[in-house]
Amino acid sequence: MNKHDATTLVTELVGDRAGAWDLAGRIPGEVIAALAGKGVLCAEVPTEHGGLGLSSVDNGELTATVGALCGSLRSLMTSHGMAAWTLSRFGSADQQSAYLPRLTFGALATVAFSEPGAGSDLAAMTTEIARDGDSVVVTGEKVWVTGAAHAELLVVFGRFGDGAAIVVVPADTPGVRTERVPDPMACRAAGHADVHLDHVRVPADGLLGGAGLPVTLLASAALGYGRLSVAWGCVGILRACLKATAAHATTRTQFGAPLAEHQLVARHLADLHVAERTATHTCAHASRCWDAATPETVAAVLLAKHHAATSAARGAAAAVQVMGSAGARDGHPVARAYRDAKLMEIIEGSSEICQLALSRYALTEWS
Repeated sequence: MNKHDATTLVTELVGDRAGAWDLAGRIPGEVIAALAGKGVLCAEVPTEHGGLGLSSVDNGELTATVGALCGSLRSLMTSHGMAAWTLSRFGSADQQSAYLPRLTFGALATVAFSEPGAGSDLAAMTTEIARDGDSVVVTGEKVWVTGAAHAELLVVFGRFGDGAAIVVVPADTPGVRTERVPDPMACRAAGHADVHLDHVRVPADGLLGGAGLPVTLLASAALGYGRLSVAWGCVGILRACLKATAAHATTRTQFGAPLAEHQLVARHLADLHVAERTATHTCAHASRCWDAATPETVAAVLLAKHHAATSAARGAAAAVQVMGSAGARDGHPVARAYRDAKLMEIIEGSSEICQLALSRYALTEWS
């Protein structure tokens, strides 16, 4: 399957059903299974492990397509893709051969970072991962884990002695309890859940490489993939808003003229167009850096995430303004975009965290 086939499959499976999924708070299991089973949700995994082997640029455009159709599905795609990338980055050859084919042939995975006292400050996490003979014992609590309500595998980050570690935990392991987040504001159908880990014992071969490194180093490596995926998803949000507002503004008449001919409405449309174009180019640049593994990659990904997320939040607000009551119905694409885009300014590094990091890059480059 190539990018075109994957895009076609996603479009056919989602269609115009995302609004109903948003209202119900669930994506049908058969839809998730169909996409996960074709490797679409982690499309950068190499073909040798059953993946599509897409570049970051091609996977980014696929992610934007998913984001335009359904923010909840894009959230699952981001989390599942982060899990796959973490396994590719830190897993041994044997671990990659054991886990990655499962992720490309139907098993859903998610990454567990945040805790009640450790959100942006991941160094404050208290979940403990400890070796015990030929086993690893995991104890702690993770919150707002995207896709955990659907996942078969949990890629858990936690403290490991004086450093940190990553361990793969099957969701059905004794001691794992998943509690769905009730009524989330955004990406309602993504299966956000809190995960409680009560002395969970798994084989030691579930411990990935890098154990003992600082948590910020392990987490930032994995977060890079998530940030870029979120950024491309925000491009999709902007495209969905443009599609809805352009159709509405050319067919809705007020004061004897289509809305699009009113200058203040035209300004909103122009701003949306500019936001979509600049976000697309910023994301494409970051993906090219990612594919080439350039020294600029980290800064380019941060820029893409920050710019795309803030642009999507402003753009979605403008789209609601143009649509008026027509776009203010729960489940409507623009209403979903308005809620989903706000969450994008928070997850995988809040806008404030991105700004702090970008300011350090600015000082390094320009001072």
